[in-house]
Amino acid sequence: MRTLTLAAILACATVCLVGCMAVGPDYSRPTVEVPATWRIEMPEAEEVVNTAWWEQFDDPVLNDLVLTALRENLDVRIAAARVDQFIGLLRATRSQGLPQINYGANVSRNRASEVGMPPLPPTLDPVFNLYQGMLSASWQIDLFGRVRRLTEAAQAQVYASEQAQRGVVLSLVTGVATSYITLRGLDRQLEVARATARNFGETLRIFELRYRDGLVSQTELAQVRSQYKLAQSAIPAIEQQIAIVENGISILLGHNPESIPRGKSVRELDLPVIPADLPSTLLERRPDILQAEQNLVAANANVGATRALYYPTISLTGALGSVSTAFGDFLSGPAQLWSVAAGVTGPIFTSGAIGGQVQSAEAQKRQAELIYRQTILGAFSDTDNALVSSQKTIEQTDFQQQRVDALREFARLSRLKFEDGLIGYLDVLVSENDLFAAELSLASLQASRYIQVISVYQAMGGGWVDIADSHTPVSLGATKAK
Repeated sequence: MRTLTLAAILACATVCLVGCMAVGPDYSRPTVEVPATWRIEMPEAEEVVNTAWWEQFDDPVLNDLVLTALRENLDVRIAAARVDQFIGLLRATRSQGLPQINYGANVSRNRASEVGMPPLPPTLDPVFNLYQGMLSASWQIDLFGRVRRLTEAAQAQVYASEQAQRGVVLSLVTGVATSYITLRGLDRQLEVARATARNFGETLRIFELRYRDGLVSQTELAQVRSQYKLAQSAIPAIEQQIAIVENGISILLGHNPESIPRGKSVRELDLPVIPADLPSTLLERRPDILQAEQNLVAANANVGATRALYYPTISLTGALGSVSTAFGDFLSGPAQLWSVAAGVTGPIFTSGAIGGQVQSAEAQKRQAELIYRQTILGAFSDTDNALVSSQKTIEQTDFQQQRVDALREFARLSRLKFEDGLIGYLDVLVSENDLFAAELSLASLQASRYIQVISVYQAMGGGWVDIADSHTPVSLGATKAK
């Protein structure tokens, strides 16, 4: 009893000391240089960044595709499973600093040697049963905080995996929206190519009739036929691109390759508001930055965990059980046994093994900090590039629309002059081919201006990622580590 009391006092005293000691540096966020503004001056619009921006296109089909991808995309499910994996590792790590209680039981039939040392008395039966039962307890006292540092690192890895999941959600939503807008842009190009081919085909039919009547030369007929085939050859190339984009969207949806439903045309979509905010807010919401910081937190904690290897390990163990050769006496007082022990182990000379581990952990921390800084620089660059590209693409689209209008008028006037015999058909061919190429380019730019706005939302991150995550089968709110 005195031994048990002494052990209890020692345990209580140790618990008091545990809260006072932790080897290694506490985490402090590195100071980073943050630009005051973006290259393109934009009003603050944090409330825009934190909304389901894909709904601003006002296309129900796009909304359904995004929700389907969030529910069924395999990458999202993989990321959610990875979060659960790190939560399990956190629980296992945290348990190392808590008491462990085990049990065991054994029943055996044995025969002792009659001529062993010492010899078995002739009055005893050499064959006997042995019944054993035991409860054991152990507790590794985390006096110098090694387990707490390991737990801190494991907790940071959980948070990092959660940010990785948010990054998957961010990439998924922007990927679906970008691919859908690209698809609608290609659809518009296909419309232009087919309409142009029909027009050129009608022109070819008229020229064939005129050639039979001797009104046009064979050279002019060949020019018209070449123009028609040029428009025709563009159609299968665009159809190929459409099939590739549809297959890509199918993968994002978690489906086999299939035809993708269409909603509004690329010319009918609403243009979402371009968000902008202070650069410093990126540090608080970009998943890749937050993930890099949590990796730094884990690396910092691992430095403390490895430094704690220099210090002794204190453990308490105890056992309570019963051993008897007769089942009837198994639980009686004389069959009981117990033990209580306290142990201390620590390194004296390790030939640099611990020093090497500490050096490696400190190097990993430096790497993590540099990656964190590099990620921030990349985030600032991505956002500034997206803002500039968005504004300039809108301007470029407006200029291209004006060019198409001018070329359309030029082609109309050229055809009238040809009909009046004022110019040859070569001038008409040049004007109509230029118009065809310009209309294809305009369709591409019309899609690109939407895609650039999507890039801004992707670069800015924001609360919309959490809105999107709420539609996944296992959201971060359901897997958050306690």
